Amino acid sequence: MRIEIINGRLIDPAQNIDQLGALYIEKDKIVGFLNAPAGFIADKSIDAQGLIVCPGFIDLSARLREPGKSNKGTIESETKAAASAGFTSLCVPPDSNPVTDSVEVVELLKDKAEKYHYSQVYPVAALTKKLAGSELSSLYALKKAGCIAVSQAHHPIQDLLILRRAMEYAATHDLLLIFCPQEASLSNGGCAHEGAMASRYGLPSIPYAAETIALMQCIELIEQTGCRVHFRGISCARSVALIKRAKKLGLALTADVAMHQLHLTDADMLPYDSAYHVIPPLRSEQDKQGLLAGVRKGIIDSICSDHQPHDKDAKLGAFPETEAGMSSLETVLPLMMRLVEQGDLELMPAIAKLTSAPANILRLNTGSLAEGQVADVCVFDPQKKWQVNQQSWLSLGRNTPFWQDMMQAKVVHTIQAGKVIYTQSL
Repeated sequence: MRIEIINGRLIDPAQNIDQLGALYIEKDKIVGFLNAPAGFIADKSIDAQGLIVCPGFIDLSARLREPGKSNKGTIESETKAAASAGFTSLCVPPDSNPVTDSVEVVELLKDKAEKYHYSQVYPVAALTKKLAGSELSSLYALKKAGCIAVSQAHHPIQDLLILRRAMEYAATHDLLLIFCPQEASLSNGGCAHEGAMASRYGLPSIPYAAETIALMQCIELIEQTGCRVHFRGISCARSVALIKRAKKLGLALTADVAMHQLHLTDADMLPYDSAYHVIPPLRSEQDKQGLLAGVRKGIIDSICSDHQPHDKDAKLGAFPETEAGMSSLETVLPLMMRLVEQGDLELMPAIAKLTSAPANILRLNTGSLAEGQVADVCVFDPQKKWQVNQQSWLSLGRNTPFWQDMMQAKVVHTIQAGKVIYTQSL
């Protein structure tokens, strides 16, 4: 199919372009930017008057819950939610059931994604077998099967020698390690930031040091092994300072932050409301401002959803006993635009954090509207107001603290590899 998108505001951070114009797509590639190729006749025309046209969003951490946890979400439901939110590429952490430590699980994920017409699901391989932290998975075979990176998700590694050997192996085979910095002994099963809120309500707490000590240990090993590392889910200002220092040394590392960490703090938590139970926990206002400064200055490279849908039972009970995580794919765009509206971020750099930056981290041939790139495109209305409710929500997980809130900015069309995978219903 040939598609033209006309009269839109084209924003492409990779080319540093923000101007009115048109985009032309043939098969799975962008074949014209601003100007139509000779003889181009569109099969489908999209009038983007008053809309923003940008690269499709790329998420560095989105749990689809399949295989094994289909009561929380399915590949079908969560990829539909992703498409409706402008996401054209999803990295899936390895902590499914069974764990992504075999070629068979990778093939299952990719086959199911293809079945539901969402081809760009990128499995992340388990660094150790069953994520037990003791024996390395068959990492090279998993890479050949289609895994884009390796990770332990939030599961601890038994000791630093195993982490060192894993990083040496990953460096040898040019594998990206996605590392969630959290020292398990210091986290100690906590569920909230070590601050006034946790003290007031008697919640087991997680100190900054649980993140920063794990971060510093991994940075030391990056210097020793040369492994390419992406730090997933930074939550405190001290970590931003450590990453800034490591980058000045020229180490091969990048970092991201979950969108909710740029909006919420522990002071926003409603007592005993498990929608606010996330790992890493919501930190202080000072940390939130430090994270925002890190995003603005490019110390934090990208923003992700950290999407974790849960069923109702997983969020019932006492706060510490509930499962951590937030269903968040569908709020990323409006929350990004809220940051822009508040003056915390400028529009083009904000879009870059969801497009060109994660594409560079993952070495994907997307994240740009340049000619020759894969035609992953998001068309959204920055003024459209909508409410987070059962009618507007596609994820099976309702676990969001933004439920019933009014949002502004809504996706109108999502195009993945030249195919329209979502169009907003009237």
